[in-house]
Formats: sequence, C-alpha cells, structure tokens
Amino acid sequence: MAATMESAVPSLRRVLGTWDLILFNIVAIVALRWLSVAAQVGPSSLALWLLGLVGFFVPLALAVLDLSARIPGEGGLYLWTKAAFGDIHGFIAGWTYWVSNLTYFPTALLFSAGIFLHIGDAHWQSHANDAGYNLGYCLAVLWLATGLGILGMERAKWLQNLGGIATWCAAALILAGGVLAALRFGSATAFTTAQLWPDFGKLSTLASLATIALAFQGLELGPIMGGEIRDPAKQIPRATLSSCVVIAAIYIAGTASLLVALPASTIDIISGIPQALSAIGQRVHLPWFGSLTAALVTIGTVGGVTAWITATARLPFVVGLDRYLPAVLGRLHPRFGTPHVALLVQGMLTSLMLLAALSGSSIHDAYIILIDMTAIMSLLPLAYILLAYPLLRRRARRQRGEATLDGRMLVAWLAGLSGFGFVVLAVVTSMIPPAGSTPALFLAKVVGGSALLIAIGLMFYRHHRALHRRQPANPAPSRA
Repeated sequence: MAATMESAVPSLRRVLGTWDLILFNIVAIVALRWLSVAAQVGPSSLALWLLGLVGFFVPLALAVLDLSARIPGEGGLYLWTKAAFGDIHGFIAGWTYWVSNLTYFPTALLFSAGIFLHIGDAHWQSHANDAGYNLGYCLAVLWLATGLGILGMERAKWLQNLGGIATWCAAALILAGGVLAALRFGSATAFTTAQLWPDFGKLSTLASLATIALAFQGLELGPIMGGEIRDPAKQIPRATLSSCVVIAAIYIAGTASLLVALPASTIDIISGIPQALSAIGQRVHLPWFGSLTAALVTIGTVGGVTAWITATARLPFVVGLDRYLPAVLGRLHPRFGTPHVALLVQGMLTSLMLLAALSGSSIHDAYIILIDMTAIMSLLPLAYILLAYPLLRRRARRQRGEATLDGRMLVAWLAGLSGFGFVVLAVVTSMIPPAGSTPALFLAKVVGGSALLIAIGLMFYRHHRALHRRQPANPAPSRA
C-alpha cells in the first residue's frame, strides 16, 4: 500500500532536509503558550512535564520512528493505521487528525493575535478582547500560510524555519529572563519538595497532565509529508532524536523560568510570557524585554501555523487519491505541484470555525473550548499510532517466523500502552466541564461538536466507498 501511495503522488517535490525537519518539529510542537498553561499549575507542573516526557513523548517518538521506517510515504499516520487496522480505521485516523486542526488553527491564531499586541503599548493591548481585531488578524495569518502552502514547500519552509529559529530564540530569552530574575530579585515562586510533587488525588492534576501530553503532540506531523522529504529513512530519525531533546528542554526550563519571574496565580493563559518578561524588563530598566519576546513568539506561532497548515493538507489530498473523500481534493496545482484544492478547502473551513468561535463567547471561553475539542479530535489518531506500533512489529515478526516477544517487542508494548493510557486520560479529562461553566452547554459544544465532525467524516467514507466499488480505479491524480 505504501508503494502504491508513493507512486500516486510523483509530482510532490522532495525539498526537506534534516535541518528543515528539526526546525519543523520545533515550530510545530513547541507552542510557547503551553508554558503559560503549565505555569498556572505551579511548581508541580515540572514533575508533570517529566511524566509526560517519559510516559507519552518518548513512546510517541519510538512509534513514529518505527512506523515511518516500516511504512514510508505521503500520508504517514493514515497509511500506518490503515495497514494495522484496515481501511475504515485509516480513514477515521486521517479524518479526525485533519479535522482537529480546524479547531487547532483558531487556538494558535488567537494566541498569536493576543501575543502580537504585547509588541506595542497599552493602547495596542486594549484591543485584546476586540472580536473584530482578532478575526482580522487571524484571517490574515491563515490565508498568508495557505497561500505559501499553495506556492510549495520550497517557499513555505522558509517561514516555518524562521518560526523555528524565532521559537528557539524566544525560549532562550525566557530562560535568560528567569535566570536574571532569580539572580537580581530571587524567585517569585517557592520550589519546595511538597510543591513540586503533584497531588494525584485531584482531578485538576490529571487534567493538567493530559494537557501537557497534548503539548508534546506533533512528531507524527513530519512523516505525513514523507513524499517531500529527501531520503526520509535517514532524515526522519536524525531530526526526531535531535528535536526531542530541544523540545523537552524548552518546555521544562521555560516553565521553570516563568515561575521564577512571576507567581503562578498571576500568570495569564495567553499573555503570560510577555507579561513575565515585561515585569523583569521594568525592574532591570530594559523596557524592550517583553516586546522583543512577544515579537519572537508571534513569529514562532505564525511559522507553526504555516507548518501545520501545509502538512495536514496532505491528509485530505492522500485520502482523496484513495477515493474516500471527493477526488477533487487529490488534484495538484498545474504549476506548483501542490495540493491546492485541499489547502483552499482547509482554509475556508478554518475561516468558518473562527467565525463560530468568536460569536457569542468571550475570547477566553472560545480559546478553552477549542483546546478541548482539539484534544479529543487530535489525540484519537495518536491512539491508533501507539497501538499500531507494537501490532505491526508483532505481525512482521510472525511473518518472518520469529518469536513474537523479546526485549524490543516488550519495549514496543510498554511504550505503546503507556502512550495509549495518556491519550485515554487526555480525552476523558477534555470532556469534563470546567468550573463556572454550564455543563450541558459545554458538552454540547465540545463532545457534541467532536461527535458531529466524526459522523460527517463517516458519511463521506460510506458514500465514496460505495462509489469506489462501482467505478474503476483512477490511474493517477489530476493536475487540473
């Protein structure tokens, strides 16, 4: 199947190298807004980061490395799930992962819109809850990223790489700010043994652990563009291992730096980073400290959105080639050789999601609801990936006549089940209404909205599967 899909997309150009993938992983995975979310938990968030690293991030990395080598090609997780569990499960994995980004893109764009205002003065920041400003900013960035995706990875990767470098620089500035605050003023947060140890008797602790696992998601994104990576068998492992170290360091050290600079109770979910560094800058007479960080985080977020938009559009493209979605999604641009129809449809649907998110809710409430929908929809495909890892490895050993359990097989099962457990935890806690919300309305928006999107996908699948059975196979993708 992998060979079939690779032969079906000959026009996609292999333009991504090791450094492109390292920066891609950093900009796609490291969303610095998660530092603010984690810092609100307090010092125990550092222990939760470590648990998420060992229990989820490392297992996901092992699964991605094994599956991308075992089943290479454009489509990544769609191909892996299809090989392990069959066509309908492959479709569900690809569909939910793609659709989840219709809720993820607005969260990232709203975060970027809020951070951008911190480049300026208080007058700029007065627009933070202005729905008109937020919608205009988000649509501008969304269609810039979509346009670059249509022009091709050769062009889009430069904004992604710039975003990765900016994220790296912003993280360094956050770390420097934390060190400076500690040396000059002492820590704003006490790091005692009791405070560092999470209270697992509280539901909020489990919810925070699940959110932190969500922050580590993204290693599976690069292999979706397997047909556009030069020598993926070598580049993907190198890039994955290198970026894992950098990503874990940024999250753990960055959260610690925020807690050193500000008490957890004062850190805002959206503006926590520039807020903390502005406070440091004012105390050491460096007023530009917060503005510079805000500018770097803004560039990093825009680069991250571009990375996700260009990569995830490959899923409806590949599924369209496989004829489980409208065949028009499998068309390539006649000049640039990119899945332009998939990108345009994705852009239009995301625009509608933005309009829905900003109508009848405050910016903060919309942000939280979209994060919860993203958790449910985007983590479901990861459950497939983490279970496909040991299952496909065991199937391969059986075909070779080898024992189905040895040291490596045991590691695969432990990693797969550990990561799967984190996914289940994240999905369940995402369905719990937050304090102060109306439970019925929350469930209708988050759980009902997720179920509706999955049901729509299954309708597409059944309709096009029926057509598939009655029509001959398409010889090649259209370039209309």
